[in-house]
Amino acid sequence: MRIAALLVALGIALSAAPVFADDVASAQGVIRAQEQAFVRDDAAAAYSYAAPAIKEIFPAPDIFMSMVQNGYAPVYRHKRFEFGDSKSQGNSIAQRVHIIDANGEAWEALYTLEQQGDGSYKITGCSLLKAGQAV
Repeated sequence: MRIAALLVALGIALSAAPVFADDVASAQGVIRAQEQAFVRDDAAAAYSYAAPAIKEIFPAPDIFMSMVQNGYAPVYRHKRFEFGDSKSQGNSIAQRVHIIDANGEAWEALYTLEQQGDGSYKITGCSLLKAGQAV
């Protein structure tokens, strides 16, 4: 499931036009805020950055946090979390993040975000692959 989502997200990311600096800063701010909420174990704050479609799948902050802890350990706990390239298509942004997990292993994450009616960005997905793994 994660690989299929990654393939779709990579297709969007690689075929899309470059994003505007303000959009990139906004998207990165959302990702960074969620990452910091994970560091604080603040499930409600982390959940607040999820898009409505994610909230339909995980209907409560504690359920969402459990999914992240169990399925996205490098995102939940890490030593390094650095932004890479960004691309956009319409109201969507794909943002690469280079992660070094708590054990010192390298990972690549591809976040997708969508602009909401109020102009804010919310996270629609995160695909995670160990660095160097083929898609």
